[in-house]
Amino acid sequence: MKSSIRMKITLSVVIFTIFVVGASWIICNFFVGSVFIQNLKVSMEVTFDSCNSYFSQNKEFDIDEIEKNIANPSSAAVVIYDSLNHQAYTSISVESQMMDSISGMIEEMTKPETIGRYEFGEFEITRNRDAILKTEYFDLIGMLDNGYLIIIRAPISQIESAMATVTRLFYFVAAGLLLCGFLFMFLFSNIFSVPIKRLSHAAKRMTQLDFDVKVPVYTNDEIGELGRCMNEMSNKLENTISELKAANIKLEQDIKEKQQIDDMRKEFLSHVSHELKTPIALIQGYAEGLKDNIFDDPESKDFYTDVIIDEAHKMNTLVKKLLDLNEIEFGTAPLKIERFELVEFINDILNASRILVEEADATVEFEATPPVYVWADEYMIEEVFTNYLTNAIHYVSKGGSIKIFLKNIGSDIRVYVYNDGQNISENDIDKVFIKFYKSDKARTREYGGNGIGLSIVAATMKAHGKNYGVYNTEGGVVFYFDLDANMPC
Repeated sequence: MKSSIRMKITLSVVIFTIFVVGASWIICNFFVGSVFIQNLKVSMEVTFDSCNSYFSQNKEFDIDEIEKNIANPSSAAVVIYDSLNHQAYTSISVESQMMDSISGMIEEMTKPETIGRYEFGEFEITRNRDAILKTEYFDLIGMLDNGYLIIIRAPISQIESAMATVTRLFYFVAAGLLLCGFLFMFLFSNIFSVPIKRLSHAAKRMTQLDFDVKVPVYTNDEIGELGRCMNEMSNKLENTISELKAANIKLEQDIKEKQQIDDMRKEFLSHVSHELKTPIALIQGYAEGLKDNIFDDPESKDFYTDVIIDEAHKMNTLVKKLLDLNEIEFGTAPLKIERFELVEFINDILNASRILVEEADATVEFEATPPVYVWADEYMIEEVFTNYLTNAIHYVSKGGSIKIFLKNIGSDIRVYVYNDGQNISENDIDKVFIKFYKSDKARTREYGGNGIGLSIVAATMKAHGKNYGVYNTEGGVVFYFDLDANMPC
């Protein structure tokens, strides 16, 4: 059956209120004053019964025996009077003011007109005020079975003191009950507030078109019914939204891929046209000069022919490098990972480039080290190192030096190529590996560079999954790349 949330909250509040008010009323009216007064009277009756029993069984006694053998749980003053022998047995000093007051009561009780007021074994408890001590007492006045008069007096101040203590305790108890009641209601209200918060959170997510949210349903009330309705609505929309999301993601991917292709095509055409524009113009100009026979001697003819051949060679080199770069970037050139010795590998390339180093009026320093074995595509790494070395030769200062050294970086070997010369500007140092980028266009053109070499380095090292980079140092520039010194997994 469906239960009302309003009824749950109403019943909870009513029950809690009745509990607090009822507990307070019961404690104030029964457990503070009445309980202590009743306990005191019972204690006095116990003392009366104990004295009655003792004096009935013993004919001879003294005050010490009385105190030892009678029960007096309330520590009341006990006075027992033998009217025949006119003797009094008391637990208090006979010279005290209380004894004077009790003596007056004994005189009143032993008068002829009042002597038969109590039967054997009877008593009464009254509340009296001592005019001398100005204190109120409960007095038990009666007659024992053996005919002795007995007066048991307990000051009410004991009760008042106990009541004050209990009242203070009640305040703490009441405060504790209120606090516990508040905590109970606070925690109990979560039974209703938590599901409402869940519903609110779910509704907020649904307004953001997130229909995957589900509301847990634990009850069969209005909140549970609302949660089931929201879950049903979410389920109906989930498939449609999922299909729309999938279609949207596919569309975005297609658009992004098309945009990347268009950007690459535009970039490629822009850079290639720029790189080919100058050599084509030179070839056209010098070819027209040959056709028109504008030269006066065979040397001029040879010069024209050499220019055409040189520019055609540059165009051919550019096209080959573009093809190589395209194969590496698109993964059509698979890596052939093999183990080779790095020191001998570097020395072979340095020997082959000795003429270029001499033409640059530079020196190469490479400290001979024990054999170092690495794992990589040797052909591709030759292209990487050659590009670094060629770049260093072209940019080394006149009479400067090129230094090559190795360093262990974890499980990798890092190859450094340093050249004396001008530092790369901060604006250019992060762009030198970008395709067709030239930091010094005039100088690059002078030695026939086309901005492809370092981009081939970047593509090759990315294909190997290894680090590479460049940084300025005092008096020069350092390029580096890493190779795996352990067998790759």
